[in-house]
Amino acid sequence: MRATREGRREGRWFYFFISPWLIGFIVFALFPVLASLYYSFTEYDIIHAPEFIGLGNYRELFQDELFWTSIKVTLKYTFISVPLTLALSLFFAILINMKVPLRGFIRTAMYFPSMISGVSMALLWFWVFNPQAGLFNYVLSWFGVDTINWFLDEKYAMWALIIMSFWGVGGGMLIFLAGLQGVPESLLEAAKLDGSGRVRTFFRITLPLISPVFLFQLIIGMIDSFQVFTQAYTITQGGPNYSTWFYVYNIYINAFKNFRYGYASAMSWILLIGVLAITFLIMKMSNRYVHYEGGSSR
Repeated sequence: MRATREGRREGRWFYFFISPWLIGFIVFALFPVLASLYYSFTEYDIIHAPEFIGLGNYRELFQDELFWTSIKVTLKYTFISVPLTLALSLFFAILINMKVPLRGFIRTAMYFPSMISGVSMALLWFWVFNPQAGLFNYVLSWFGVDTINWFLDEKYAMWALIIMSFWGVGGGMLIFLAGLQGVPESLLEAAKLDGSGRVRTFFRITLPLISPVFLFQLIIGMIDSFQVFTQAYTITQGGPNYSTWFYVYNIYINAFKNFRYGYASAMSWILLIGVLAITFLIMKMSNRYVHYEGGSSR
């Protein structure tokens, strides 16, 4: 009986000490999420009271050309940027994992750019791609390439943003590096004694062993790419000719420019459902390719 009273008292103290976090989570996370779900079924402009319209916002969305444009732009960015970023992160992780001079300095230098905030990074790249005095065009001029208006030409604006995404490969590199350093040396030595070359050893031993890390990086990279906003807002404003009209930028325009909060909320929930669905598909497909120490993930 006494132990039961002690347990209840400890339980009360537990909830007392986590109450600041719990209150913050309910007020600043859970309530806004549930409120946005309600607003997605309403016509709401923040000035007038929400007017319930059922599935009206969702029906309108699927007839909205800009909605589909934003999906196409975001998917294009995802399918190009994410694989290239993963490949670069893994490439630099492999290089740094080798016994090269100044390895610690190189690792820090590679990771440091990913610590710079989104707006600062966007402004920095704005000057790098400047058509008159930008470093990128200056280097291309060595090879006889004419000046390119990166952010003003719809053929190049998306590619400029994709190149900008490589700025953050340092974070992914560190995670891959941790995975590479977790590969047992005994397996690599055994492969070497069996006459397996570096390339064969990498694809037959190293890559399967770091496949969970690869899966994690793929899912996180995919989710991040679906939420691109800062670059589009700071530099391109969704243009030229809607070539960088990303999905989250479209949500921002509808919410804070057009004051259609119900419509923007509906877009947000479609984004959430889409991300959950794609993540689920990736996880299901990964059962065949991802190997865990304890066996299959099923």
